[in-house]
Amino acid sequence: MALSVLSVASEAYPLVKTGGLGDVVGALPAALAPHGVEVTTFLPGYPRVLAALEAGAVKPIGAPANAGAQGHEGDVRGPGLLRAREHAASRVPLHRWPDLLGAPAQLLAGEIAGHRLLVLDAPGYFAREGGPYGDPAGRDWDDNWRRFAAFARAAADVAGGAVAGERFDVLHAHDWQSGLAPAYLRFAPPAPDAPRTVMTIHNIAFQGRYDAGIFASLALPAHAFAVDGVEYYGGVGYLKAGLESADAITTVSPTYAREILSPDFGMGLEGLIRTRQRRVSGIVNGIDTAVWSPSADTSLPARYDAATLARRATNKRAVEQAFDLDPGDGPIFCVVSRLTWQKGMDVLADAIPALVERGARLALLGSGDAWLEQAFRDAAERFLGQIGVRLGYDEALSHLLQAGSDAILIPSRFEPCGLTQLYGLAYGCVPVVARTGGLADTVIHANAAALAAGVATGIQFDTVTYELLVGAIALATDLYADAERWEQMQRAGMAADFSWATSGRRYASLYRELLAA
Repeated sequence: MALSVLSVASEAYPLVKTGGLGDVVGALPAALAPHGVEVTTFLPGYPRVLAALEAGAVKPIGAPANAGAQGHEGDVRGPGLLRAREHAASRVPLHRWPDLLGAPAQLLAGEIAGHRLLVLDAPGYFAREGGPYGDPAGRDWDDNWRRFAAFARAAADVAGGAVAGERFDVLHAHDWQSGLAPAYLRFAPPAPDAPRTVMTIHNIAFQGRYDAGIFASLALPAHAFAVDGVEYYGGVGYLKAGLESADAITTVSPTYAREILSPDFGMGLEGLIRTRQRRVSGIVNGIDTAVWSPSADTSLPARYDAATLARRATNKRAVEQAFDLDPGDGPIFCVVSRLTWQKGMDVLADAIPALVERGARLALLGSGDAWLEQAFRDAAERFLGQIGVRLGYDEALSHLLQAGSDAILIPSRFEPCGLTQLYGLAYGCVPVVARTGGLADTVIHANAAALAAGVATGIQFDTVTYELLVGAIALATDLYADAERWEQMQRAGMAADFSWATSGRRYASLYRELLAA
């Protein structure tokens, strides 16, 4: 008998995505289906999601199929708020909340890629231009605490049987935006027989911490404001509440599961995680091979596989053109990242002169801290033709960078799992990574033994410092100069299996263990 799981998240590709969370949540339904698990994804009713319902990109239940639409990273805007609202108003909801923590809401249903989707249509919370969490200028919405508390409350109602015809074996919450859902099921369940709960940490640095004054508006009983409840350093912690209340906790790599037990990586939650360590497991993310496959990627000028790596040269010329790089035979390093301290982008900015001195070029796609954006713009002006920068995000361009660049730089100070190195491996774009989190778990360092055995897939370095990053870049350029050895690394990476097959099986086993217990 199939298990029924409600996957609760603030993002899901291709509808809305600001990073790996969206990719993972979007891929889970297909990953779990072969293991007898039916996943229903529960999303906020952002304008883009409602517009997709209207356009047929998300097929309403019982409606004819239409072609899917591509999402934009961090963008929840559709063809217009008014059109999205008119369409939502014309549909018959599965359920209505006259007052969901202060605003009316309704539940809509559809399908995405053949899997069920539930959408919380709450215009008071989500009918806004901008991103999922902030306004068009990038400032966080002041009422994010209420928006995602309402979202979590609704998810708990749906999973717990308060909505007619809806009942689930497991509620799987992702990151702080859905962290209150396990707490609502624990402290204020809609029915006595609540489902089991799983809380997944995609990045423990983002915790949803708010002042204690909001607690009175969360519709939780007074005893929930306690150390073993939602209280966190005198305030309210959304991720903390989920970690305290869930039946199981997962992170997105085994190494990260160990790292967050320490103060260096636990971000203040390491004590709680240590007390619940027996319930914590690390499951490496997979990648959607239907979306990320160089032999089938229609966005590329030239498709290829491990036997036809020479075709990557066409894509390399396209990268040079897209980033205004001088044509040449030297290596192109790429970056597809948020430009933040966590990602080590400050150290990379300092290392650019050394990279250029090695005869390499850099193509960077990303956005983030203003001072880092400016630092990379300055580098592009200083090293014309050697450094190319595109600020923002472009899904198709990210595919081209993986398919045409020689190596991808990921100098993260911490990285729960990371997906860009997995895309790099699949595309023969050799990862140069810091030895942390999922980067340590997925890249085999090119030491002498690994090279001799033909199993090396990339380059790792330890502490994220200028000296070690420059050393890793130097090793990469030396290995690139040996074409035979470089191609051996590319093929080894492309042969690795980072599909969802293994990870999907582990999630399915976890769900069944919870139900058996």
